[in-house]
Amino acid sequence: QVQLVESGGGLVQAGGSLRLSCAVSGRTFSMYAMGWFRQGPGKEREFVAIITWSGGRTYYADSVKGRFTISRDNAQRTVYLQMNSLKPEDTAVYYCATTTRWATHVDGYDYWGQGTQVTVSS
Repeated sequence: QVQLVESGGGLVQAGGSLRLSCAVSGRTFSMYAMGWFRQGPGKEREFVAIITWSGGRTYYADSVKGRFTISRDNAQRTVYLQMNSLKPEDTAVYYCATTTRWATHVDGYDYWGQGTQVTVSS
């Protein structure tokens, strides 16, 4: 079993920044990468970014490229999502999740956190 706990969400004005954290614990030996997803009001959950535990390979959705940065601290088993130049359309519940392979779709992920709300006001 794997447990994930997100934190760092909140209310911010457009143009502002937030940093999300995702602490991972439990049976983590099979994890290959971590992903961040988000789900806005009335929308499907969508991919935001992915990072591999080994090597730190990253990939971003076009909608956040150049504004968001995913990183990880292997020793602390924590993944971060630095979000800059936030826009109202970034408003969503943000989730972190684990995967045993390179994946950019929800179906490729095994364990999920409870989510953290990010609200960007205009």
